[in-house]
Amino acid sequence: MPTKTVEKIALPANSMGTERSLSLIRYGNGTESLKVYIQAGLHADEAPGYLVMHHLIKLLDNADQSGAVQANIVLVPVANPVGADQWQEEVLRGRFDTFNNTNFNRKHLDITQLVAERIKDQLTDAADENKTLIRRAISEVLPTVSAEDESAQLKHALLSLAVDADIVLDLHCDYQAITHVYMGTPLWPDAQDLSAQLGAQATLLARVSGDNPFDEACSRIWWELAEKFLDRPIPCACLAATLELRGIADVSHELAAQDAQNIYDFLQRRGLIAGEAPVLPDLLNDATPLRGVEHIKAATPGVVVFHKSPGDAVKPGDLIAEIVNPLATSDKAAVTPLKTDIEGIVISINVDRFARPGRILSKVAGTEPLKGKGETLLTA
Repeated sequence: MPTKTVEKIALPANSMGTERSLSLIRYGNGTESLKVYIQAGLHADEAPGYLVMHHLIKLLDNADQSGAVQANIVLVPVANPVGADQWQEEVLRGRFDTFNNTNFNRKHLDITQLVAERIKDQLTDAADENKTLIRRAISEVLPTVSAEDESAQLKHALLSLAVDADIVLDLHCDYQAITHVYMGTPLWPDAQDLSAQLGAQATLLARVSGDNPFDEACSRIWWELAEKFLDRPIPCACLAATLELRGIADVSHELAAQDAQNIYDFLQRRGLIAGEAPVLPDLLNDATPLRGVEHIKAATPGVVVFHKSPGDAVKPGDLIAEIVNPLATSDKAAVTPLKTDIEGIVISINVDRFARPGRILSKVAGTEPLKGKGETLLTA
């Protein structure tokens, strides 16, 4: 018997006469032991994830009709109705809250300490019991945490939907990019089947990225609690990852259907959907540290000409781009070369071709941590 349900969660009104809601799709009869949460459009201007959701819903509908769904699966196809309303001069923005300019995928709730206080005298010597205890504590703590503005209320609602999931996938894209994945260092290599199935050319690991994106808000609590209570077994009970599905212009039924099928195959191989998954593809590249990503920045204003594309392997001294300034008074000043200092792979470049001093134009993923990266490893 089909289990699919569709519901809406009302978000608190922040202006008179306005109302927004989150729409979610659930599969499962509520008795399953495992939960999957997948969302798209937290950065509301990133189109690929929405189309992947369209195709994934079709796959899960078919699985549900045949009784193959063996987990509680929650989909939020449009995770940011606030950002989805940010049209300006015929362009959908949707990356930053216009009220406080906060990135919608930054500064999510950190409730580790609140949960630690609640469980400190209740942990046992059994990992499964501790997992149940921690999830119950999370469900008790979240309603006590206030959210003052619209962006915070949205983030609170999304975390409340996802934080008890065993698998959390947050669908994003970069500007012009290869498929790559962000996840917590403690999740690797157990999660390498996700990167392999997606055909990700880079997987970027950080224990703490510095600004608490959504995936970390869901998964980081587990390894931080394990570090606080070293004498008690606490598993990494949530595999949460940010999936960067190429670039913003990579929107086609062919690509989206491929990505949806890969997500489906990953879930099937993990035993969340009945049936035999296809053979796992080889992992294209081993994971590398997020701290090893070099940001190629502009030093001068001008027009950018890229000499490397996403997916290109590079070595120190390779020319990534040139900045051309037609107002320069000398040949030397007219063309400014930008070179990489590391060996790695180009994971993304900007879509537009304009430079201003300090602007990040490209990112190169290297294998070794870079010095002087600071505590905030993610770009705006």
